[in-house]
Parts: sequence; structure tokens; C-alpha cells
Amino acid sequence: MSGGMSGENRGRLSRRQFLTGVGVGAAGLAAVGAGLAGCAPSGAGGTTGTGGAGAGSGDLIAAAYLNPQDYDYRKGTSDFKTLLSPLRIGSLELGHRMIKSAAGSACYLAGPTDELLQYYVNLAKGGIELIWVEGIGWLEPGPQLMPTGVSEEDARAFGAKLVEECARYGTKLGYQWAAFAMTPVAQMTVEEIAMTQDRGVALAQWFQSMGFVGLEINAAGFNLGEHFLSRFHNTRTDEYGAGSLANRARFVTECIEKTKQACGNDFVVQLLIDCIEENDNLTNDATLMWLDNAVTAPHNKVTTIEEGIEFAKLFEAAGCDSMHLRLGPLGNHPCQFGSDLYFILNGIEGATGYGTQWDFSRHWQGELIASHSGAGMLLDVVKRYKDAVSIPCGTVTYMDPAHAPGFFEDALAEGKADFYIMNRPLTVDTEYVNKLREGRLDEIAPCTRCLHCHIGSNEMNRAMGYCRVNALTQRVMTPSGPATYELPPAAQAKKVMVIGGGPAGMEAARVAAERGHQVTLYEQDSSLGGQLQFASMVKGPHENLDDLIAYLKRQMELHGVRVELNRKADAALISSTAPDVVVLAVGGLRDTPPVSGNSSVRVVDFETFMTADLGDDVVVYGSNAQAFDCALWLTVHKKRVTIVTPSPNEDLDKQQSHHAMRFMTTALYALGVKAWPGASIKAIGNGEITVNTDVATEVTVPCSSIVVGAELKPNKSLLEEISVAESYAIGDCEEPFNIALAIRSGNDVGRKI
Repeated sequence: MSGGMSGENRGRLSRRQFLTGVGVGAAGLAAVGAGLAGCAPSGAGGTTGTGGAGAGSGDLIAAAYLNPQDYDYRKGTSDFKTLLSPLRIGSLELGHRMIKSAAGSACYLAGPTDELLQYYVNLAKGGIELIWVEGIGWLEPGPQLMPTGVSEEDARAFGAKLVEECARYGTKLGYQWAAFAMTPVAQMTVEEIAMTQDRGVALAQWFQSMGFVGLEINAAGFNLGEHFLSRFHNTRTDEYGAGSLANRARFVTECIEKTKQACGNDFVVQLLIDCIEENDNLTNDATLMWLDNAVTAPHNKVTTIEEGIEFAKLFEAAGCDSMHLRLGPLGNHPCQFGSDLYFILNGIEGATGYGTQWDFSRHWQGELIASHSGAGMLLDVVKRYKDAVSIPCGTVTYMDPAHAPGFFEDALAEGKADFYIMNRPLTVDTEYVNKLREGRLDEIAPCTRCLHCHIGSNEMNRAMGYCRVNALTQRVMTPSGPATYELPPAAQAKKVMVIGGGPAGMEAARVAAERGHQVTLYEQDSSLGGQLQFASMVKGPHENLDDLIAYLKRQMELHGVRVELNRKADAALISSTAPDVVVLAVGGLRDTPPVSGNSSVRVVDFETFMTADLGDDVVVYGSNAQAFDCALWLTVHKKRVTIVTPSPNEDLDKQQSHHAMRFMTTALYALGVKAWPGASIKAIGNGEITVNTDVATEVTVPCSSIVVGAELKPNKSLLEEISVAESYAIGDCEEPFNIALAIRSGNDVGRKI
């Protein structure tokens, strides 16, 4: 890439422009972690998230005891006195301490659309008073890596309108500048460095002219500022080199000084940095292929807390108004802002995504809060920065006060941070701040921390991903989504029967009732939630699935949905009830392997694997996310697991987000789980099975039980037995896939009735 790019354009592209244009070209960086096997003594204490018996008694693999979790942090309540108190950042006066991070506007590729405008306006309506807008190539002046045909005049008009519309609700906008390192910093000339800085200053002036109030300089992650700060990347020997802390900080401090000089002291400059770094790949001496250039990347040159604090002092002296402090893993980009991914695997908390596991008592200088499933994990580190500088310090990674009111309020009251930088909770529920301020915490839609929302989701629904809980995010005003965020009132109130109380059925009932329909939901079990209940038991509490059930139940109460539990709805009941509309949401039917068990090999239904006597060698038949969750749970419980599936290799675990899938597969494979895709079970023998592989060979696998986690099939035959004017099948009974698509289908049908 560098060979084909002129010096004039080097360093001038934003990170966002680069990622959209050519994709991430960086290989994983060097790192250190503990191996997953044998990484802690059996019998270590603590509360794990496995949900199984024997935690702390040695009944689980060693990895389950390395980073024990304590979910009592969620128990406290709060009046949010500090959270809702005023905050001053430079010239800005804010009424509370929740700030929207520069992330999530994934519809930016389409140009100045109503969808993008409304995305930010909704956040303003919801009570956020300061929004940092992420890098949007067409909104910036000058050459673009991916031309969109948007003129500078149209871009300026859109930016000004965005500022004006958000200001109606008392909300101010800042812009994030994330200059991407197109070449290693060692190869940049001093003239190119100055040109890059001038580009940032021009960007600040451009957005200031539209009414933006500040610039956030992203000097974290893989961005140019971080590369100057880092001994890991910076091998220069001049005044911008690694010879001193001041030299390493010089690129950033000059950016601050130049921006303040050009835009005035009232224009806010916020600095985003890695406040502590660690390597999550494994070697001390690996080579990072940065585009087509190689640089060495030894483990021992990560930036420490102490170095970061000295940088922060230099930034403050240069005129910086506030600090945005983020985790700095050098290989796995999503964990730089969503570092709670390290806790997504139930029973292997601390998995790195590289088949290794952090020991949080030793890695990251032992300074992270690592027993709260990733919530607020940097707060103790941020406290050290806050004590060293006088400017406000905020932090990110699942900062969700509604999730743990006492914990997050106390952290602010104790001076651990000045403000919380939030994205996912606000994207899930744009009314988050208003609801929290009004004490309506049970009405806030919970983030389930699945990371479907971040670029890289593999469900092929839309290039940029989606939200699992909020069916509107990144879908509104698109060909595949609703026309508006608002729910259109029903033209005529109808009698609606929803059959099934899982996520699809509850979402359909919620939306239809809110529009004015008379809705009754029938659930044959004694409680609502459907497969969410079982998923919560298998996955553990990290993904907040119990919270999602509680939220959907509360929404139906608020909107007057009548719920009939322990009531199976069949054709006779439908006929006697005579609804205008039937919405079928009964879930899918599990396919079965073409084999039966014998005296030494049991075939076990998926719904009973957690309580069944399986023996030691378990074959999980299936490739979906449920099968992989099952394989993880069994592996953590010391079973020797093999996955066999007729599905192709590319379909393994595909229902999860790209990031969750990466953590799941690397951890399982590192622990010895073998997957046979494109395979079938040919025969069952005495304590073993014979597998036909996808390359026409036969393999014998030890097996005491087969857990049937096969793909789900549609299950809508009931609709063929009834005669109703309007009927729909939604969720897994229509097209089995995952929670996100089930909720989406429920929302769409609720709007359609």
C-alpha cells in the first residue's frame, strides 16, 4: 500500500476511511497469556459463571477457577446523585456524566441520509448532552479513500443540520479524529508528520464551522497517535522518537496545541489513549505485517499505567481538556473498546481470542477489576490517572449504570472517574438517560453484550451488523427495515393472538399492543422466555438474558398484553377464540441424527444435557451457536467433547457475532475439542462412533453420549390447520437462526398487523 500512495496522502486518512476502503490489513500483534489448559490450581475459590454444581470443588477444568466472578456487584441500588450531577469539560457545562462515544453510526457509508440524522437526534431526545461523532469519510473535507459523490457543500449542510437538530434537545456534538497509520511511523518524514497534524487542525476548524464544540483525538488502538506513543511501534530516533516520554508524546501534544491555537480555548480537545497495554498474542519476538511493511513487536514494549500517566500530564500541559481512557490489547481490536469480550465464555473468563487466557491477578499489571464480568474493569486504573491530573477523566467498556446502579454510582462518588463513555447501552435503548433519570430502570432495554452491533458480524444481514435487542438499529429507513423509528398507530384495532412466549412472540406482542391492538399471548409453559431461559443457564449471566426476559415481560405489562401461561394454543382454541390475527412463535423443531443409541452410547435431547448422565466422552451433533454453547459448557465440566455436523466448516457457530465466534472456537480448539464439519455418524459401536468425514475417510471417536444439538427446522404446521384472515409465523418456527433475528421478525410483524 505504501508503495502506491504518494507522500502527500500518507497519514491523512482517518481510521474509519481506511477500514471501509481496504479492510484491516494488520496481522495479530505479539502478546502474552496463560495457556488455557492447566492454568490454575484445581479447587481455587470464587463464584464462577458456569451455572453448574461443583464450582470451587474441583469439578470444573482449571481455567474456570483462574478468574472467579462475583455477580454481587449488581445488588446495590442508587439515587444516582453523582451520576446526575453537573460536569464541566473545558468550556462545556453538562447536566450529567454520561457521554456518547464515537461509535455505532454504521450507516455512514450511505451518505447524508435521514437514517444517519435520526440516529443522532434520537440519542439527543433520549437525554444525552454530549455526543462524539465517529469518523465519517464523506463528512470530512478533502480527498476520500472511498468517494461517495457527496460534495463538500452538501457535507457541510448536513453537519450543520445535525448540530441544529440535536441542539433542540440541549445536545452538543464533537467529532473524533482517528488518523490511521498508513505507514510505520519510522518511515514518516517530519514534513509528513506536520501535514498530518495540519489535516487534524483543518478537520477541527471544518467541524467548528458547522457548530461542533470539540475534537476527540483518537491516539489509541491502531491509530497514528498511539503508534507515536508506543515503544512497540515507534522506532524513530529523532525528536518524535522513543528516546523520551516527551518525544513519544510530541506528535499528540503538537496536535493539541495547534488545534487550540486555530480553534480557540473554548473549543474542547479530548484525548483518547490506551491507558494500559498488554499483548494478547503469544510471542515476544513476532513480526507485525503492517500493510506491506514489517516491524518487530516484542512483548515487553507495551505502554504501562505509569507511562500513560506521564503522557496525560504532558497532554494537560498542552491544553487537553479531558481524557478518554481505554484498554489497550495490541492484537484484538474489539477488546480495545469492548473488553468485556474477555468474559463472554461461561467458565473460561479471561479467554483472549487467541486460544490463551489472561490471569488478571498478574496480567495488566494486576490492576483491572476482573471479577465483575467486564463491567467497569478500568475504574481503578482511571483513578490513578485522575489523581495525577486536574482535567476530567472518563472511561469506556460496558459502562452501564442501570446494570449495576450502586457499583457505578459509588465509583463516581469515590472519585474513580469523572464521567462514563457509553455506546452499546445507548444504542440498545436511545431513551436510556431519560428513563434512568426518571427511575424507570425496569423499562430500559438491556444490552446483551453479544457484539453483533460491531463491524464484523457474520450473519450477512447487512454489511455493518445489527443490535440483538433493538430491532431498529441499522435497519430503519432501509429496504429490509421499518420506514420509521416511530410505531404507526393501528388503523383498526384488532384482536391478536400470539402463540409462544419466547423473544419473537414477546416482541410481536409488545409492538402490536403499543400500536393499539388487543393482544393476548399464550404460552404452554409456566413462565415466559422460551429458549432464552435455557440459553441463560448455559451461557451464564454475562449476556444479561434474564434481564432481557424481565424487560420484555415489563413491556407487555406496560402495554396491556394479556398473558395466558400453562395454556397450549391449538386449532380448537384458535377457533373458539376467533382472533382477527394469529402470530405463531412456537420455536423450531430440532433435527435428529440418523442414528439411535445403544447400551454404551446414549442419545440425549439438547434440553436435558445439563442434567443427564453423559459419561466422559461426549459427541455434540450440530454446528449452530447452541451446539457450541453446549460444547463449551461440557468442556468446562471436564467432558471430552467432539463436534460432528453435516454442515460445512464455514457454518460452524455462525449464529453468533464474529467476535463471539472467534473467542468460542479458539478456546474450544485450544482445550482439545475437535470439530468434524461436513461429516456424518456412520455407526455406533461399543463406547465409540464411526464418523464419515468430509474428505471420504472414516474416523473412530470415543463416545459415551451424543447430545443432539442439530439445526432447527421450521415449525409452522399449525397455521395450515386454521382459517384466520391474517396469520404469521415468526422467529425460529419460520426461519431458525438466532435471538437477534427472532426479535427482528417479531418487531416487523408487530408493525405489519
